[in-house]
Amino acid sequence: MLPCLNKQILGFECLGCGFQRAFLFLIKGEFLAAFKMYPAIYTLIPLFLFIGINFFFKFKHSNKIIKILAIVSISIIIVSYTFKFIN
Repeated sequence: MLPCLNKQILGFECLGCGFQRAFLFLIKGEFLAAFKMYPAIYTLIPLFLFIGINFFFKFKHSNKIIKILAIVSISIIIVSYTFKFIN
């Protein structure tokens, strides 16, 4: 897996730390471990899939769907990142 340069250079995790490990947990079928590692994994994957599918097949209201998924994902990332520092 790729190392986090932010953690190596600055000494603290970035907002994306844990995504790779969470994705591997998902592939292995360890859904709770994936959520504990990176809670936003369950909103980012549908977001990326929808953007990829929307590239080939245009959907009605696709901009709204992408916007909502992005806002939810960013919110989860910020909240979970904040909890990492508190705990």
